[in-house]
Amino acid sequence: MEMSLHHVQVSGPAGCEEAMRGFYVGVLGMVEVTKPERLRARGGAWFRAGAAELHVGIEDGFVPARKAHPGIAVTDVDALARAVEAAGAPVAWDDAIPGLRRFHTNDPVGNRLEFQQAATA
Repeated sequence: MEMSLHHVQVSGPAGCEEAMRGFYVGVLGMVEVTKPERLRARGGAWFRAGAAELHVGIEDGFVPARKAHPGIAVTDVDALARAVEAAGAPVAWDDAIPGLRRFHTNDPVGNRLEFQQAATA
């Protein structure tokens, strides 16, 4: 059986959608996906990066994910880090995995995100 990742979901508090759009679309360059009509009343927003999606779900009693995180492969991790820093979000580089350049940041509600690229020789 063949499998592939369709989406990951992060959570956010009620009313966070515009801030999340500004970050995931405006800073990271993802594309917003229209949620199905039956799910729109729940709030949140969906975004696509390549073939995978990242869904933001609204959660009562929201607490940001500080350890759990999506790991997103990109083609220019340095350019993305500059864009994230320019938007005022933190960039924490991590060289713990040989052959991989990666950094962690937080989205506007504090969820941890990782962006990575294979290191060039």
